[in-house]
Amino acid sequence: MLRLNSHWVGALGAVLFLIAAPFAMGQSTYPTRPVRLVVPFPAGGTTDIIARATAQKLSEAWGQQVIVDNRPGAAGNIGSELVAKAAPDGYTLLMGTVGTHAINPSLYAKMPYDHVKEFAPVILVAGVPNVLVVNPDLPIKSVPELIAYAKANPGKLNFASSGSGTSIHLSGELFKAMTGVQMTHVPYKGSAPALTDLIGGQVQLMFDNLPSSLAFIKAGKLRALAVTSASRAPALPDVPTVADTVPGFEASSWFGVLAPAGTPPEIIARINGEVTKWLATPEAKEKLTAQGANVAGGTPQDFAKHIQAETAKWAKVVKESGAKVD
Repeated sequence: MLRLNSHWVGALGAVLFLIAAPFAMGQSTYPTRPVRLVVPFPAGGTTDIIARATAQKLSEAWGQQVIVDNRPGAAGNIGSELVAKAAPDGYTLLMGTVGTHAINPSLYAKMPYDHVKEFAPVILVAGVPNVLVVNPDLPIKSVPELIAYAKANPGKLNFASSGSGTSIHLSGELFKAMTGVQMTHVPYKGSAPALTDLIGGQVQLMFDNLPSSLAFIKAGKLRALAVTSASRAPALPDVPTVADTVPGFEASSWFGVLAPAGTPPEIIARINGEVTKWLATPEAKEKLTAQGANVAGGTPQDFAKHIQAETAKWAKVVKESGAKVD
């Protein structure tokens, strides 16, 4: 039997402490350098708005800069893949969406990442209804009028989206399927360029995320016909729901922070804790509500279950609507 004297045991313990100490210290002091929060869509859209608000509060809490990095393309798949393949050290995070982590897996025949296996859910930040908006020059002021106009003018309406496979796209496809109207989908690389063309009259309507359209609605540059949530949105209390005209219609968006799979649980918990504290403040509720968003929150496990449920829900929508990537 091997025996070690007390001097060897003490020396061995000291060596092990020196090896383990930096790792333990690194976990407790995270972050020690700037953190990158990838937004897989262009600046100016809802994902970007919510990400920047989150990044600002994390920067203030940590004393380290959290940099928003916009990596648009392929309905969020390009930026999401970048994070999936990043080092699992907590320094590259993703502001994921219902598109990147629920819709795209059913819409794309081949995905560049596994939305479950290659990610560690951190926290669901906010839920957002979409809003059906039209160019004010269009002689339509309600959902029933839109349906009647579309049926009387088949193929003449173009609806914009922030990209094929986004909730904005799928909301339009679901509307087509449930009403029988014919509209042509025009995908853009984000909400901001789509809204520019909608306001300019190049396209006629859009099922946009409420936060990115809200200012244009209030300024009279867009007309809101309805919201896509099951109930009215607090930010637009006088605007009805699509379901008031089309029973059963519901298509909302959500946004949450994810990390690469394998990120240490201690880091996941640190990020979740800071975002949770911010979401509980009156400032967060006021800021998100003003943007048309609803505060979410919860544990990483709650977010994982939400992703699972939403994946199943949107898989059914994709199948029933017949939606395909353009």
